[in-house]
Amino acid sequence: MTQKVSFHIDGMSCQACAARIEKVLSKKEAVSSAEVNYAGERASVSFDETQTNPKQIAEWIAAAGFQAALIENNMLPENRTATPFPYLSALSWLILIPFLVGMAGMAVGKHFLMMSAPIQFALATIVQFGAGAVFYRGAFVALKNKAPNMDVLVALGTTAVWAYSVLMMVKGDWRNVYFEASVMVIALVSLGKYLELRVKRNSLNSIALLTQLVPKEVEVFRHNEWRIMPLTDVRINDIVRAKQGEKIAADGVVVEGEAYCDESHLTGEPQAVHKKNQAKVFAGALVDNGSVSYRVEALGNATLLGDMIKALDDAQNSKAPVARLADIVAAWFVPIVIAVATLTFFINYSVSGSLNMALMRAAAVLVIACPCALGLATPAAIMAGMGVAAKYGILFKDAAALETAGKIDTVVFDKTGTLTVGKPQVVAFRQPEQGFIYSENDFIQVAASIEARVSHPLATAIVQYAKSKNLPFLTVNNVEVVSGLGVKASVVNFGEVKIGTPEFCGFRLPESTEPIWQASSIVGIAMNNETAIFAIADALREDSKQAISRLHDKNIHTALFSGDKESSVTAVANALNIQKKQGGMLPRNKADAIIQLKKQGHTVAMVGDGINDAAALTAADTGFALKSGTDIAQHTANATLMNGSANQVADAVMIARRTLNTIRQNLFFAFIYNIIGIPLAAVGILSPAIAGAAMAASSISVLGNAVRLKHFRVK
Repeated sequence: MTQKVSFHIDGMSCQACAARIEKVLSKKEAVSSAEVNYAGERASVSFDETQTNPKQIAEWIAAAGFQAALIENNMLPENRTATPFPYLSALSWLILIPFLVGMAGMAVGKHFLMMSAPIQFALATIVQFGAGAVFYRGAFVALKNKAPNMDVLVALGTTAVWAYSVLMMVKGDWRNVYFEASVMVIALVSLGKYLELRVKRNSLNSIALLTQLVPKEVEVFRHNEWRIMPLTDVRINDIVRAKQGEKIAADGVVVEGEAYCDESHLTGEPQAVHKKNQAKVFAGALVDNGSVSYRVEALGNATLLGDMIKALDDAQNSKAPVARLADIVAAWFVPIVIAVATLTFFINYSVSGSLNMALMRAAAVLVIACPCALGLATPAAIMAGMGVAAKYGILFKDAAALETAGKIDTVVFDKTGTLTVGKPQVVAFRQPEQGFIYSENDFIQVAASIEARVSHPLATAIVQYAKSKNLPFLTVNNVEVVSGLGVKASVVNFGEVKIGTPEFCGFRLPESTEPIWQASSIVGIAMNNETAIFAIADALREDSKQAISRLHDKNIHTALFSGDKESSVTAVANALNIQKKQGGMLPRNKADAIIQLKKQGHTVAMVGDGINDAAALTAADTGFALKSGTDIAQHTANATLMNGSANQVADAVMIARRTLNTIRQNLFFAFIYNIIGIPLAAVGILSPAIAGAAMAASSISVLGNAVRLKHFRVK
């Protein structure tokens, strides 16, 4: 049986490290697939549990030179924001200071400020084999596994400069020692890796922001008194109290009190929701006003927030198809750079005859080449984009879904429950002018009193309509159902009443009437020779028109495919300005229509909420399911809209497009950096020290560009 587990990975220095772990695991017969995300420091592994286990997989990863910590399925993802202080990097910077002073002195003719060669040798050796030890360890393991990485480049470049300087010192040629170059490279690269790790674990870490929504301590009713205790001690069915300004700690149901709760972390909807007795509350919600006590029904990973965090964590650490290019390049990058550096050495030496010039330029080529920026380009943007989407209540299942969403040019909607409320409602009332004995409220009150005795969706709509007007029910007797036509009954103070089809009640709807009557189900009522009719329809959601308008503004085509009757579908499509529409469709018809759109060259998204939408959601390039919809729809779809609004589709497309733009920018930065930097280093314009600084800056620039995405605001 196949099982999937995830690990936190420590010790990766570039994308080549991630590729190395994937290569090592993929060679194991028991492993069916392995994906490693360098930016997210995560590995997802699918394996045959009859042949191996998570402990063995962790040992395989350790053998490749990295530390793997299993992420338990029943626990929330670890909040990995802590970044250990870089003591060895700090040491290299302290040692670098006297070198910088000496270099500044030499620049103005004060050569005495530069330390003697033996002192330079001693300090440089401490940095080379102290702070630089991490590069040697990484290089050794990488070469052992035949997957050279950034550590190999740094180790080769700095060792060459250090060894050459030692040779010159032994020969007594103190003018040609370059210990300061190796010290500066290690100091700058070490600092760059530390800053890179901080950005990855803090600025790009949306998981940390979500896990912080859950309080560490809560007020629990135990042994007939309220006690403050750690959340880890809380159990199912405990009664917990949350006061104004506090966070709900678990999913549960209100048993006492009343409050308004901000649930925007789940839905993206900023409006506070009123909570009273028997209302559901969700972990992470902020109590805006009031106080509630609630019975705990779900904790940790089992809560809606926990499920959202797990889904986001999995999605952020999946790979987008666009990342394949970077993976292919990264696999060949280091060997090619070593070959270019070797060629640089021989060409410069043969042209100039200067060993030190040739060596320094070759070292600069090794140091400036940075596979890290290339490896970070896609996953860093994906992590940021996923975080922004989650903030707006949109959960993509994986990176591929986010990438595809950015290419959508056509969105197909289901009608019922997606663009409409999903519940029949009274949308219009008409009372002919021939009688004036009874008022509108009289007709509504009598109709609801009778319909309350009948089990039918249209009857429920009339009953709810009367309740919304606070009209009390009347006494009803002698209820008689006339099959296929309606109901007869006797109502106190009103006499005999008929409710049903217009024909049954003696009412004929004019042919040239308003569209709402043509598209709605009509219920008539007749009492004492006076008649009236109700138009009952599935009303539009408040934001449906805005959702369609926003998509049209982005040059995205829309279509409405529904199993409902043609007249109803046409009415909704016309109201929302949807040009392509079709009613009376079976689930297979919807899927076939979407496949046809794809054959015409469109990238198609489907938005639905029902079981009957599953086939269409699967057929589409991207399927969006409403959180309020069925489990099957959510399971089939590529993304879930947490607040159940079609308006979130436009949000998702805008976020996905911005993410794709960021990925393209990052890839451009990564490629252009190396395309320009390596030749400059080869001809001596960039020294090894400057190359080291540029190398560190390249990774930070790519991460910084991804962080900009986190501040994206949907208009």
